Amino acid sequence: MALLEIKNIKKTFEDLEVLKNISIEVNEGDVLSIIGPSGSGKSTLLRCATMLERMDSGELIYLGEHAAWNNEYGNSVYAKKTDLKRIQGYFGLVFQNFNLFPHYSVLKNLMDAPIHVQKRDKNEVKKECMELLRRMGLEDKADAYPCQLSGGQQQRVSIARALAMNPKLLFFDEPTSALDPELTGEILKVIKELANDHMTMVIVTHEMSFARDVSNRVIFMENGYIIEEGSPDEVITNPKNPRTKEFLSNFTG
Repeated sequence: MALLEIKNIKKTFEDLEVLKNISIEVNEGDVLSIIGPSGSGKSTLLRCATMLERMDSGELIYLGEHAAWNNEYGNSVYAKKTDLKRIQGYFGLVFQNFNLFPHYSVLKNLMDAPIHVQKRDKNEVKKECMELLRRMGLEDKADAYPCQLSGGQQQRVSIARALAMNPKLLFFDEPTSALDPELTGEILKVIKELANDHMTMVIVTHEMSFARDVSNRVIFMENGYIIEEGSPDEVITNPKNPRTKEFLSNFTG
C-alpha cells in the first residue's frame, strides 16, 4: 500500500494556477526528489501534501485514509478535525528556515510534541530524543538554545525534532537553501543516512548531485506541471524532455 497518494491536485492563488492536475504516489522506502526552477510549484505541492495549504481540488490519501477528496462540484473537501490530526501524525516536515522554538532548549524542542501531542511517557521520550541527538552528533547541545547553534546544527535539530514523532514519511522543503555551502554537506549527509535506514522521504531540492545519489525517483516540475518523472538516471543523467535538459544544463557535478 502506498504511504501517500496525491491525485489530480489543483491549486490557484488569485489568478495564478500554481498546481495543474498533479498526481504522485509515494511507497514505503521511497526517496522522491522534486526538482525544477523557482516558481514551478514544488513548495506549494509540499504545502498541499502536508495540509499547510488547502487544495482547490484533488485527493490526498495517507496509508489508505482520505485527508481530502472532491465533492460533487469537483472541489476539495477535508476530513473532520480529529481524523486530520491523526493523519498528520503519519508525516513530519523539515522547513528550510528551521522553525525551532527559540525559548526552548534543544532537548525541549524535541520532547515537546511527543509528550503533549502524542501523550507519551516523558522518560521514554527523553531517552529516544537523546538517542536522536546522538545520531545527529548533537548530544552535547541538549541544553543549548537555538541561537547558540550554527545553521547546520539548527537544521539537524529540526530533523531530529521531526523524527521524534516517529513519522512514516518525512518531507523536506529545500532543507539546505538557508545554509552556506560548507554547512550544506552536513545536512545532506544526515539525509543520506536516513535514506540508508530506509526512511521514506519527499525532498524538494536544488542539489542535483544529491538528488541523483540519494533518490530512487525524481520528478521535474515546471509551471505547475510534472514535466518528467523516473529514476535519477532517467531524469537527471539522461533526461528526454528538452526543458529538463535545458534546466539541468545549468548544473554541473
